[in-house]
Order: sequence, then structure tokens, then C-alpha cells
Amino acid sequence: MTSLRSVLVLIVGGMACLAVAQGSAQTPEPDAQGEGLTLEVSPTRLTLGIGDTAVLVATVRDADGAIVEDATVIYFSRARRRVSVTREGEIEAYRSGDVILIALVPKDPADDSRRPDARVRVEVAVTVPLPPVERVAFTRVPPKFYVGTRPRIVVEVIDAIGDTRSDVTMSLTSSASDVARVDRFGFLTLLQPGRVEITATAEDASDTLTIEVEANPVHSLELQASVETARTGDVVRFTAIAKDARGLPVRGVPVQFGVGGQTAPDIIAAGAAAQIAEDGRFVAERSGTYTVVASTGSHSAARTVSIERRDVRRDVEVVGRGKVLDRHTSDLWIWEGTDSRDYAITGTWGADGHSYIWDVTDPANIEKLQEVQVDARTVNDVKVSEDGDIAVISREGASDRKNGIVLLGVGNPREGVPVLAEFTDQLTGGVHNVFISENHVFALSGGRRYDVISIEDPRNPTRVGRFELDTPGHGIHDVWVSDGVAFSSNWTDGVVAVDVGGGGRGGTPERPVELGRYAYPSGWNHAAYPYRSQSTGTFYVFAGDESFPYGGYSPTQGGVPSRAAGWIHVIDWSDWDNPHEVARFQVPEAGSHNLWIEDDIMYVAFYNGGLRVVDISGELMGDLYKQGREIAMFVPGDPAGFIANAPFVWGAQPFKGHIFFTDWNTGLWAVKLADRTGPRRIIGEPQ
Repeated sequence: MTSLRSVLVLIVGGMACLAVAQGSAQTPEPDAQGEGLTLEVSPTRLTLGIGDTAVLVATVRDADGAIVEDATVIYFSRARRRVSVTREGEIEAYRSGDVILIALVPKDPADDSRRPDARVRVEVAVTVPLPPVERVAFTRVPPKFYVGTRPRIVVEVIDAIGDTRSDVTMSLTSSASDVARVDRFGFLTLLQPGRVEITATAEDASDTLTIEVEANPVHSLELQASVETARTGDVVRFTAIAKDARGLPVRGVPVQFGVGGQTAPDIIAAGAAAQIAEDGRFVAERSGTYTVVASTGSHSAARTVSIERRDVRRDVEVVGRGKVLDRHTSDLWIWEGTDSRDYAITGTWGADGHSYIWDVTDPANIEKLQEVQVDARTVNDVKVSEDGDIAVISREGASDRKNGIVLLGVGNPREGVPVLAEFTDQLTGGVHNVFISENHVFALSGGRRYDVISIEDPRNPTRVGRFELDTPGHGIHDVWVSDGVAFSSNWTDGVVAVDVGGGGRGGTPERPVELGRYAYPSGWNHAAYPYRSQSTGTFYVFAGDESFPYGGYSPTQGGVPSRAAGWIHVIDWSDWDNPHEVARFQVPEAGSHNLWIEDDIMYVAFYNGGLRVVDISGELMGDLYKQGREIAMFVPGDPAGFIANAPFVWGAQPFKGHIFFTDWNTGLWAVKLADRTGPRRIIGEPQ
């Protein structure tokens, strides 16, 4: 069996010594832009185990077939968190799946972007098989087993690299079917008292659980509801109480809940209108009357609740704009300067390193004050210190490849925005995102880690710490710091919480200490916003996706509008050791980007789905979008935009009664919510 961690495959003279390798990739015809060049890569197809490595060898030929000795060839992966490849062709497999690698000759050999424009290119197919199952284990076992009930046992399947698997066929068997039967979903049918062994098997691994089935003492079942009337999206708690013949509660009795009902008569829709969890938490997506039934053995009880429509809708009024129509706009930050006026800073994407400073004191008359240009292709992220005195901007695509960060003095932008300092040391591969917290900048480095940089002396920034995961193929996209805890967004590794001074486990900016992590199957984790609910006190992390299954960004002026996918995952993180997902906000046919939360209201940039304003008050459960929690939406457009009438909202921030947001194709916007409720509509458009 091939080693899972340490096989190095060397390609010599076009011959490959690896598990599976076939031929070499070659451009079938010279590309017109390639000026007669052809590119051959060996091998063209290979199979690697997780942890295995390989090296690609490329040959560039001119129109006469002669080898071009000084040609530059670089590589990138279309799924770099599954299979990575360096610009020199060194491959490593991290996760199972089918992945396409790209080899290309760049138009500009000095272009250090991850996916430069190509003169000629070829594809290499890599297959990484699923690792074998290493063990199975019973992870959730009921405390009691009573005749006539139908409890469920949960089995976890772990593979050879430690991942939990849900795609493996597993069998469950009972050693005494006259005592207990078990189905493939883990539900037991308990027939008579006695001892029985339940065995779970997946591939070559198995585990056995011995249970004692007891006589059922339940004589009656009572069902209670926390309220009788609620709104869509409100969580109603149903409590089932089993009692014995003496009227005393019986502990550990498994109870199944079911829900049925009649939605409002004017609603004609298929699908479930309500859901109830195993612990009796109920939530409805549509108004109507619902009956919840609890059952255990031969006993059942029912309660009915009335659900009203959650009417939180408000109109959106466009107040002002700071137009940017000749290039893409990236992130924003709004703050009050030391002169008591209000300002905004916005970045630019794929252009020439500009950041714009705006006076937004009067949102109806946004004024551009300053243009700050640095050596960069993209200023992706901008942040301002708590005291409103210092801004930090990120750099990607610098001409000298020294990207790093730039610190600006922004206390009084009307009098100028001086560059205080640059910091580039070891911030390689471009800084995509940054955050300022208590005289420290948390700056991403090469999409692999974040460095912690002290700016106590903003003219002399110094690195004091760093944090990086140790998982195979790890990456990082963003970091947000709140109350001394850094929440990083790490794609397939999910959200990671790290104590940097406020987590209670001794962490500091110099010595970060991990508190916990939460990952979800899609691996699209792109942004995270920590928030303690004002109405319930529950501590949540709102984790945003980013994915482009329909194609990526369209960077050229007048190009094709982009369309994203993904949603907001709501994670209850009240216990660092037990984060669990409780709800989602998902907009059909659009994907999330950056978000902000204030006063139990979430403001989300949903790319082509525009700005979304969401009520997150109360306990959260289920699909917040379907529950009618969306307060407002606004989809911007401009026929003169960088891409005409192509909404692509990047980020949003509420500030002093207005909502500011940036749109990739049209710049800075200021809107506000109207006082009255009613059908969603857009009021006005500033000239």
C-alpha cells in the first residue's frame, strides 16, 4: 500500500515512477497568442495518495519544434486545498477528489499573480482516492433503553487521516433480534427485556455496543409548549414529560417529535413549513396553525401553536454615492475622525494600488478628499484603528513583490493622509486581509497564516507573534478580532478561535493560544463575524461562504457579470469546546461575501444578490431567509459601471443611522431604511 505521507515522485526524462501516470500533456495546436509556442508537461495524469508528492516537468518548444531553454513555466491548482502545486511544479495531495492542475507560459514573466494571463497552457489531471476507514465508534448512546421505544444510536466513521466520513457504507447488526432490531439509520426497535450487542461495521473496521433493554415504566406522556402564539422564525420549546404509574417523571425516555399543520390559506407552496429538533425546539417558516405530536412507545401527546407572519420589512432609500466607475472597488471602513467629521476609506481591486478617502459627514453629499496610491495591483482590505487615527491597507501584486501592509495617518483627512510606515518583512505572497485591534495589526501572509504586528509606534511597526495551522494544505482568508479573541476563516479548516488576550487561556498577541475550531463540509469558509446576541446573550459566530461554481471574477471593464454561491452559517459557540451550527441565511442564486452585525441586525454583502439586512433577534434556528427575517434588500446598478448594471456588493457597514456599502463595479453607496413597513421598493436615486 502506498504511504499516506511521504512518497516523493521524481519525473526523469518524461518517465514517471508513481502509483498511476500516463503520457504527457501537450498543446494540440499552437495558440494564436502563444506565437507558435507549444507546451508539454509530463505526466498528464496521475493518481496520488493523501500526503503523496510529485514533480511535473515541462518542455516549451517554438514553432520549429526547438526547445526554448529560457521559457518561464508556472503552475497553479484549481482546487489548491485538495492538491497544491508550487510555481515550480511540486505537487502535494491533501484531500481526496479529482483536481485539475494548470501549467502555463505567462504573457508577462514578471507577473507574480496566482493565475497570470497565459500565452499557452495545458491541463494535468490528478486523482486522489479516498483513504481507507481506520475505525468506527459509537458516539451518542441514550442513557436508558425501554421496551416499546425507538431510540437512536449514532456511529462515527473515521478514516486513516483522521477525517470523519459520511460517504461510507456502514452496516448495523443486532445479536438478538428478538430483543432489539436496528435499521441502517441507527434506530432501535426494542421488543423485550434482555441484553443485546449492536455491531457497527464500515470496510474493515467495527465497534460493538452492549445494551440492557429494560421493562417500560411509562404510564403517561404530557407535552408542554413555551408559548401558544409566536412569529415565523421564533423558536418555541416543546417539553415532553413521561410519568410512571405513581405520576413521577421517568428519566431517559426517548421521545420522538413530529409536526403537521395548516399554513395560511393564501399560501400555496410545497415542502416543509416548519421543523422540530430532537430536543423539542420548533420553528416555522410560514404562518399558520401547527400541531406538534410527541410519542414514546404506545403513549403520545399533542399541542397546537399559532404562528403569525414576521413582518419586519422596511423600504430602502438611496441617500448618496461616491462613484468609482473606471476600476473595481474592494473593501470599506467608516469612522469618525479626530476632527469629529465622518470619513470612509475604500480600496481598489486589480488596478494600480489606489485607496480613496471620502468625507461622508453628509451622506447625501459624499466628497472624495484624497487618493493614496501604493505599489500594488490590489488594495483588497482597509481597516481603521479604534481611535480613528490610523488606517492599515493591504497590498497584493507589488512590482517588487514586497507586498505587506501600509499604515496611513487618517485622524484628519481634510488636512492630508500621510504614509506613516510600510511593513513587508516575511509578508510574502500578498496580504489579502488585515485587522487592527488594540495597537496590533493582524496581517495575512501568503494565504497561509497571520502575523501579529505591533503599531504602538506606528512609524516603526514590529512583528511580535504569528499563528498558523498545522493541517495538510491549510489556508487562511480572513481574520477578525473581538474582545481579545481572533477568529480566522480557513476555508476547509473552517473557523478557528484563538486567544490573543481575552480568551481566558493565557493567550497574548505574542503567544496566541487556540481555543477551538469549527469546520463544515463545503470548505467554503471565507469570513467570520463574532457576535453576542443582545436579546438572548448567546454567543454566535456568523461564518460566511465564498464560492464561484459558475465561473470566477470578471476583472475586465465591460466584462461578463459574475455570480457567486454560498451562505451564512450561524454557529452557537457558547462553549469553546462545543461549537455547533444552528441556523443559516441563504439567498437563492447569490453568494455571500463580507458582513457586519449591530443591535441584533446583520448587514450582508451578497455579491450579485446585493445588500441584505436581516433580523437576528431572539434564539436562532433553521433557515432565516425562509422565515421572513430579511428586513430589506437593495441591489445596486449603474449603466456606466465598470461592468454595466452588474451588482456585486463587496462589504457593508452601518454607521450613524445609515448603511454604507461598496459595490465592485460602481464604488461607495450610502442608503438608509425607511421608517414605515411595506412592500420592498427602492426610493430615489441621487444624481
